[in-house]
Amino acid sequence: MKKIYAPWRKEYITDTVHKPKDNRPKTEANCVFCQQLKDNVDEKYFIIKRYNHAFVIMNRYPYNGGHLMILPIEHKGELDACTVDERAEMMELINTCITILKQELKPQGFNVGINTGRAGGGGIPSHLHIHVLPRWDSDTNFMPLLCETKPISIELKTTYLQLKKAFDKYS
Repeated sequence: MKKIYAPWRKEYITDTVHKPKDNRPKTEANCVFCQQLKDNVDEKYFIIKRYNHAFVIMNRYPYNGGHLMILPIEHKGELDACTVDERAEMMELINTCITILKQELKPQGFNVGINTGRAGGGGIPSHLHIHVLPRWDSDTNFMPLLCETKPISIELKTTYLQLKKAFDKYS
């Protein structure tokens, strides 16, 4: 891929007049994750485990089977808004997720990432979440390109029950 440097576009991308409006919820009151925590029906929402400062949940729209997310319990949209204890616990939970996923699903690798802000790719930018995505050598193929369809090789509910049991034993 070729790159072209266009410094004259800086004004355009930093000018709020040209930016699309972000109409998504910004408050705890209308945050899907906060509501799921409040409803306290963990199995319905695939919440695997709650900890002191964070929780682990399965992604309902996974890239791959076993796609987990780690979120602070408090409604915070940025990493720097989290306390040292929250950040430390989330980092430890990344390790816990990888350990359990290795044991239970036997992936050959992982992607771990944080998308902050709408421009950074955050699907729900108002509540910070860290993705822990198990990967296998053969988990990509032609289907997303040709059919706009991504096959997920394992079922969400079955995987939830398997991982929940492993998390309960682990900690």
